[in-house]
Amino acid sequence: MDAIVLLKDDHKTVEKLFKEFENAGERAYKKKRELVDQIIEELTAHAHIEEQIFYPAARESVPETSGHVLESVEEHHVVVWMLSELAKLDPKDERFDAKVTVLIENVRHHVEEEEQEWFPQVREAMGRKRLQELGEEMEKAKPAAPRDPLALSSART
Repeated sequence: MDAIVLLKDDHKTVEKLFKEFENAGERAYKKKRELVDQIIEELTAHAHIEEQIFYPAARESVPETSGHVLESVEEHHVVVWMLSELAKLDPKDERFDAKVTVLIENVRHHVEEEEQEWFPQVREAMGRKRLQELGEEMEKAKPAAPRDPLALSSART
């Protein structure tokens, strides 16, 4: 699987979880907790493989995207702190839904920028073979990715 396809598949998985959360109902506390736990796991693993494998390779292959990489890491920084807060927050807390809504808005913005503005440049510069090699490396790294959002390098920047 090519690296960009893998990342887009992750984006689709998370978007599906977001929609389930948005449709869960105001008092579906147990369901919301389960969904947020899945969102935390998915986004943490995704951010890890992006930060450790994809971003450095993209930055090397397409130096003009360095600014985008730096912006993406800062967006991850905001998201991982929100994820760490949500991991401890009771779904009955009045701030829970609002915090998830802000998380969803941030992630959707990040995904849109990557998929519309950045991935096409990276695909063109890297080529199919390199993206497939990178995708395999990312697939292998994903199961060992940290599960704690604060363990990500972007949490410390």
